[in-house]
Amino acid sequence: MSYTALYRKFRPLSFEDVKGQEHIVTTLKNQIRAERIGHAYLFTGTRGTGKTTIAKILARAVNCENPVDGSPCGECAACKNILAGTGMNVIEMDAASNNGVDDVREIVEDISYSPAEGKYKVYIIDEVHMLSTAAFNALLKTLEEPPSYVIFILATTEVHKIPITILSRCQRYDFKRISIETISDRLRELMEKEEVQVQERALRYIAKTADGSMRDALSLLERCIAFHYGQELTYDKALEVLGAVDTDVFSKLLRRVLEQDVAGCIALLEEVIMQGRELVQFVADFTWYLRNLLLLGASDAGDMEDVIDVSSDHLIRLKEEAQMADMETIMRYIRVLSELSGQLRFSVQKRIMIEMTLVKLCRPQMETDTESLTDRIRTLERKVEKGIPAQGIQAPAAGSTAQDGTTKNDTTVRKAALPAAIPEDIRQVVERWGALINNIEQPMKTYLRSARLSMDNENRLLLVVSDGTHYDWLSTQEHKTEVEENISGMIGKQIEVRFELAADEREMDVNYPDLGVIHMEIEEE
Repeated sequence: MSYTALYRKFRPLSFEDVKGQEHIVTTLKNQIRAERIGHAYLFTGTRGTGKTTIAKILARAVNCENPVDGSPCGECAACKNILAGTGMNVIEMDAASNNGVDDVREIVEDISYSPAEGKYKVYIIDEVHMLSTAAFNALLKTLEEPPSYVIFILATTEVHKIPITILSRCQRYDFKRISIETISDRLRELMEKEEVQVQERALRYIAKTADGSMRDALSLLERCIAFHYGQELTYDKALEVLGAVDTDVFSKLLRRVLEQDVAGCIALLEEVIMQGRELVQFVADFTWYLRNLLLLGASDAGDMEDVIDVSSDHLIRLKEEAQMADMETIMRYIRVLSELSGQLRFSVQKRIMIEMTLVKLCRPQMETDTESLTDRIRTLERKVEKGIPAQGIQAPAAGSTAQDGTTKNDTTVRKAALPAAIPEDIRQVVERWGALINNIEQPMKTYLRSARLSMDNENRLLLVVSDGTHYDWLSTQEHKTEVEENISGMIGKQIEVRFELAADEREMDVNYPDLGVIHMEIEEE
C-alpha cells in the first residue's frame, strides 16, 4: 500500500476531532441538531486551519442517516460513499483552476437535478476568491435562492477579494490560527499513535514554526521524521532539518547589537551561514525573539511564559535582556527587520542585505527618523553612565563657578563656545552647518549628515567619515567642489574642504576632535 502523508492520514472525520475551531464546530453542530441548516456558508481563514476539513464533515453530517450529536456517524452508506469519494451528492471544485463563467454555469445547470440519494447536494468551492467577476455574477442569483436541497460551502484565504454581494448572501465563519499549545498537543497525540519518539521541545518548535497552521505543522514534522528516520527527533535535529537557529544565537546577536559591535554581529552571521541555516527563517526567528522581548518589557504580568511561549530557562534570560534595552529601541529593531523580511523574498543577495541591516541596527546615526534618534540618545546615556565623557565637552567640577557666575548646583543651559584657536571662517561653518545640510539635495545630505566636523594641524576644515562608500563618493573632485561652493555661498568666503576616512568611530574619537559636539548645547545641574 502506498504511503499517505500525515496530514491526509489523520484528517479529522468528525467535528470532535477538529482542534482549535471550537466556536465554529459548536455552531454547526447546533444547526444540524436543530435542523436549521443554512443554504450558503463562507469559511475564511489562513491556510491549514481546517476550512476544507470542516466543509467535508458538514457535507457528510447533513446527509448522514444517523447523525450522532450533530456529527456524521461514519457507518451509514451515505457517510461511507462520501468519505470514499464516490458519493454523488458532494461536488468539490477548485476555483484556482476552474475560475471561468462556464465552470460556474455547469454548477448552475447541475443544481436543477435533485439528489439521487440523501437529503442535500453540497457544493464545496475552494479558493473561491479566484473566480472571475463574470463567474461571481453567474453564481450570484443561484447563491441567493438555491433549491431547498442545495448547500453551498465557499472556502477562501483572501476574503477581501470576494464581492460584497456574495458576502451578504453567506453565513460567514472566520477560522482562527491554531495556538501553539493546541498544535503541539495534537502532534504529540499522533506521534504516540505512530510510535515515534519526539522530544517535547522539538514539538513546540515545530508548532511555533507552523504559524497557526495544523497542516503545515504535520508537514514539517513529517519532514523531520523522514530525515532522522528510526531515531528520536530531538530539538537540535529539528533545528538542523528546518534550517533554523537556536535561541542562544539570537541572545548573542542581540547583545552584540546593543553593544554596537558590528564585527561581532558579522562574525556571528558568518557562523550561521556556515551551518547552512536558512537566512529568511533566521531573520523571521530573530524578529520573533525581539517580539518576545517587547511583550515581556511592555507587560507588568509576573508569569509571561504562556504569552511569549518560551521555556523557564529562556524566560530568565529574556527578563535579563529586557532590562538591557528600552522598548523604543526594540521596536526600531523589529521595524527594520520586518522591512528586511519583505525585501529578502525578492533578493538574490540575501547575505549582503542582512549584513547591511545589522550595520544599520548597530549604527543608528545612519538614520534620521525619531526611533533612530532615540537609540542614539540611549547610546549616549549609556556612555555617560559608564563615565565616558562626551567628546570635547568639559563639565565644571562640583561646586565650581562657571564663567557666567553659576555653580554646578544651579540648573542652567548654555552654549559651549568654540575654542579661540579655531579660525573665524571655520567657526561660521560649524555654527551654520545644520542650515547648510538642510539646503543640500540627496544623497549628499545623508552623507554629510554622517560626517564629523574637525580641523587639521593647519587649521583647515576636515570632514571625516567612517563609511568607505560615503568617502569615495564625497572625495571626488566634482562633489568636493560642490561642497566648497555651498559653504562659500553660505559664509561669503572661500574655504578649502578636505575629506578623510576613519577606520571606525573609535579612531574618530581619538584622532579627530568633533567641532560639532564642542558647539552643542549642554545642560548643567
